[in-house]
Amino acid sequence: MKRRKIYITGLFSSLLASIFTIFGFIATNKLMYLKIKDPEVIMKREVLAKRFDEKWYNAVNKEELWIQSPNGYLLKAIFLKPLKTMRTVIICHGVTENKINSFKYARLFERLGFNSVIYDHRRHGDSGGKTTSFGFYEKFDLQAIVHATREKIGSSAKLGIHGESMGGATTILYAGTYVDEADFYIADCSFSDFTEQALHVLRSVTPFRSTMVLRIANLFLKVRDGYTLDLVSPKEAVASIQKPMLFIHSMEDDFILPYMTEELFEIKQGPKMLKLFDKGKHAQSFIENPFDYENTVKEFLKNYVFS
Repeated sequence: MKRRKIYITGLFSSLLASIFTIFGFIATNKLMYLKIKDPEVIMKREVLAKRFDEKWYNAVNKEELWIQSPNGYLLKAIFLKPLKTMRTVIICHGVTENKINSFKYARLFERLGFNSVIYDHRRHGDSGGKTTSFGFYEKFDLQAIVHATREKIGSSAKLGIHGESMGGATTILYAGTYVDEADFYIADCSFSDFTEQALHVLRSVTPFRSTMVLRIANLFLKVRDGYTLDLVSPKEAVASIQKPMLFIHSMEDDFILPYMTEELFEIKQGPKMLKLFDKGKHAQSFIENPFDYENTVKEFLKNYVFS
């Protein structure tokens, strides 16, 4: 009888361990290998919406760059130079997108007197990299982009960084780690803490409600990709940023909730500006409010960067 209990207990433990392992792999696969949008679909969408002008792109002065990531792969970037100026903005796209999604912001900054560098995050577009880390490894890539850009424009030229969604989080994580390497930052619809964001998404699209799911995912994420969710926390990084920062969000965003941007704004010390648009789902602030968005950026630059 005793031997049978030991056998049943062992069998149950093995089954539980197998379920735990399978669940851990599934959960981390969803994060590490999040499905990326088809580049052709992105291009078609941007062309149809007239946010990507192929005629302009073919005619504009530009330089294609391959930049070595400190993480061991190449990053594809394009230095767009429509203007005779060294003022430059680096534009960071959101997760599942690619550099084509950044052209609308490149044209905006062109109107405001800046050239721009657009690039593909790791595992997106033409860049290398095997996993998506929602800003953890991407911040090191962004530093490589900043250094390569500084070599082109010089140390005295104005340099800004604009990030949307995960690109916004990456911008904050980078700026809080490598303080004062750029002159200003713009974070559009960034999350403030990835653990909170992952739990929000989990509760929105799955029947799971417990934080136990994230604790299991963290164990496997640390082993498989070298970091944990709590290390992706823009609200911790933003406290170190001294340079001017503009925070943007749309109140209709139900993917990354607007309170996260308000939280980041409150924590940030020094020069800062907040703009919350009434219209626009996630990452749609510029698309839904193009005139007001551009004027907001213009006001920010006038009051905090060129004052």
